[in-house]
Amino acid sequence: MERFTTLTSRTVVLPAANIDTDQIIPARFLTTTTRAGLGKRLFADWRYDEHGVPRAEFALNQPAAAGCRILVAGRNFGCGSSREHAAWALIDHGFRAVISTEFADIFANNALKNGLLPVIVEEATAAWLIAHPGAALTIDVARHTLTLPDGTTVSFPLEAFARHRLLEGVDELGFLLAHASQFDAYVRRA
Repeated sequence: MERFTTLTSRTVVLPAANIDTDQIIPARFLTTTTRAGLGKRLFADWRYDEHGVPRAEFALNQPAAAGCRILVAGRNFGCGSSREHAAWALIDHGFRAVISTEFADIFANNALKNGLLPVIVEEATAAWLIAHPGAALTIDVARHTLTLPDGTTVSFPLEAFARHRLLEGVDELGFLLAHASQFDAYVRRA
């Protein structure tokens, strides 16, 4: 997992509420156990027509979306099934953070386990972000803050262990393996 300390990026906005994991990565693309290439399938039913041609009006297909690493979404992002592929597809596309007023619990956990930061903001902040697609934001993981273009800083909740893993660039298994000698020493004493 790549370290995540700070990020400055423009945003892409998908204002719809209740974007579920089947919309994020349709079930027909879940035939792989690798992460590579899933970004091409991200929001496939919205991004492409029935012939696979990109829909020009879809936010991710617009030239302004190129290089954006922050997705702003409506409330209850990632609801539906528990597929980890949803986080994989967002990351493979290039996103490092998703901002919403609410995330489905399983999606948020899957995101954090894979280095994708779910940022929960209040309604007023979310409304401003949705009204200003392409806004340049800065996320500071250590301080768990989001800085808006005018310098306003808002805090977001981030559990300490998740913050540690993001800052160190280590998933849960990597964290445990890094402490294996301590576990072994404890077991030998018991």
